[in-house]
Amino acid sequence: MKNRSFNFVLATTVLAGSMLFNACKSNESKTTADSTNTASDTTKSPSGLTMPTGFNAAIIAENLGGTRHIAVSPQGDIFVKLGKPKDGKGVLVLHENNGKAEIKNSFGDYEGTGIYIKNGYLYTSSNEDVYRYKLNDKNEVIDATKPETVVKGLLNRNQHEAKAIVLDDAGNLYVNIGAYSNSCQIKDREKGSLGQPGCPILDSAGGIWQFKADKLNQTYKDGVRYATGLRNVVGMDWNKQDNQLFVMQHGRDALHDIFPDMFDTKQSANLPAECMYAIKKGDNAGWPYIYYDQNQSKKILAPEYGGDGKKDGDPTNKYINPAAAYPAHLAPNGLLFYTGSQFPEKYKNGAFIAFHGSWNRAPEPQAGYYVVFQPFKDGKPDGKWEVFADGFSGSAANTAKGSAERRPCGLAQGPDGSIYVTDDSKGTIYKISYKK
Repeated sequence: MKNRSFNFVLATTVLAGSMLFNACKSNESKTTADSTNTASDTTKSPSGLTMPTGFNAAIIAENLGGTRHIAVSPQGDIFVKLGKPKDGKGVLVLHENNGKAEIKNSFGDYEGTGIYIKNGYLYTSSNEDVYRYKLNDKNEVIDATKPETVVKGLLNRNQHEAKAIVLDDAGNLYVNIGAYSNSCQIKDREKGSLGQPGCPILDSAGGIWQFKADKLNQTYKDGVRYATGLRNVVGMDWNKQDNQLFVMQHGRDALHDIFPDMFDTKQSANLPAECMYAIKKGDNAGWPYIYYDQNQSKKILAPEYGGDGKKDGDPTNKYINPAAAYPAHLAPNGLLFYTGSQFPEKYKNGAFIAFHGSWNRAPEPQAGYYVVFQPFKDGKPDGKWEVFADGFSGSAANTAKGSAERRPCGLAQGPDGSIYVTDDSKGTIYKISYKK
């Protein structure tokens, strides 16, 4: 592939990536193309982030460790899960005063990602288990030394091992169990290796499992495989507008590396889409048998299972369509439905998505490292997405090289309607607020 100027490649990458696919209630995709996905009127905050005018991002904490998912109590305490324990502690509790958040408590000696507050408990996850801690009437942990084990023994094969969690209002806990594979090949990521028949990985991974939130010591046999065919989900949230689980899938990698005769490096950089799915019980999103091609607006049969980049992957329509689709390889790690009143009305009930950023688009420029906003209407994606907060990487050159200074990961809404964003590279927490 001939080299092109950086500006031309970056421009064409953004153009190709700015495709949004909305699914109607019957799961028939609708396509909206747009040449730009950045808000037209933006300002740069002192923190270095660029956002729509009127918004400000303040750095309220730094150097905390690998800050992953985050939850904020009604009283304003900030609970943060670290990917790996720092100084022997994997959960941090911070409280904000005069624009800075100080650590008031830390506990839990386990790695992981998930953290969630619900019905008087703080729920957290390691890479194999889910725990809960009883909270007092101020939503403070009563005894950090005695967590209850809600679920134990979940699969961890050191690939896509993070167990994201979310709870609904009906007493259920949902846990992502990522597939320990790129595309369920006989030999993972090996050139030309075909897919395993029937993909045995799906019996215990590659989907969302549902458990009871108030039952202790559950294992696989106590849970329900709520949805399958999801390679790896890190961003999850419950959409209360239509009482439904929404998830962000990390799409497969290495189309060119594994099948160079079918895909060139540009195709491999720009395919497949990172997909948002609206999940109901029993849904199948199709991994590893299909992937979603945002340029053709359809599900494509995976090459490991006989595809050639063009063959229809779902002639009988047994796999769900994405609710929306985004550029490839951007790694959506956070999803938050905004229910506050501080932000302008256009943001109400819409979704914020934290894209951790790519590593696998070379020789094309890397991309992502931003938070985007996806408008919703009546519980469904409605209209084009736009970059909401950018600048985490430090510079356009850092983005293109994939050497971002900070990488957004977790999202949470505070009691005043501000939103919090974590960074798991330098352990930064941003607080984004709006003022007319």
